[in-house]
Amino acid sequence: MAEEPEAETEATEEEATETEEPGMEASARRWKVVYSDLEGNPYLENLNRMKVFGKWDPTEVEVRDPGLRDYICLKPTYLPHTGGRHAKKRFAKSEVPIVERLMNKLMRTQKNTGKKHLAYKIVKKAFDIIHERTGENPIQVLVQAVENAAPREETTRIIYGGITYHEAVDCSPQRRVDLALRFIAEGTQQRAFRNPKPVEECLAEEIIAAAKYDTDCYSIQKKEEIERIAEASR
Repeated sequence: MAEEPEAETEATEEEATETEEPGMEASARRWKVVYSDLEGNPYLENLNRMKVFGKWDPTEVEVRDPGLRDYICLKPTYLPHTGGRHAKKRFAKSEVPIVERLMNKLMRTQKNTGKKHLAYKIVKKAFDIIHERTGENPIQVLVQAVENAAPREETTRIIYGGITYHEAVDCSPQRRVDLALRFIAEGTQQRAFRNPKPVEECLAEEIIAAAKYDTDCYSIQKKEEIERIAEASR
């Protein structure tokens, strides 16, 4: 009689392992809904079918950097626009989809300030170009670009006895994502300045180059520059 509950626990453990996809990372699995739990819940039924811009599935994306998995949000959503709900809560921007955070960075210029729909169209067209040139999910290419362009070390100013000097410090994961997105946006602006190419094509080129770790692109150059200065300040 004592062996029966053990057999039941083994069966439940096997069922749990079958429902999880083996190659899925923790950041993507957090937003993946198992189809066995969809019965009778229309919201969960639609959640698994949500795709960014109606084309790209964020639950298929893999975050390879373990330090950034909790700070790159891959939540399924129809429209990457949260309306600034995270603004009044500290560190809540880590729950904003990574695609929307890229759109917000593109708005940080004199001409594009406040033009969310313009940034939306730029990113949407850039994702189509990325898919045409690479054949991959554009969100996966964006995540790889963020991982490659995120500096791991930087410097801070320390004032001691009236003397100011720089010292190397580790970069927090939240700041790494912020800097990587900033570098990608700045690199896009430099590529599009006095260039007949449209800005969405420049954004696609910058993301693809950063995903391939091309040292000629702006975002990778800025990352290596920051790490080189930090290494000299140790």
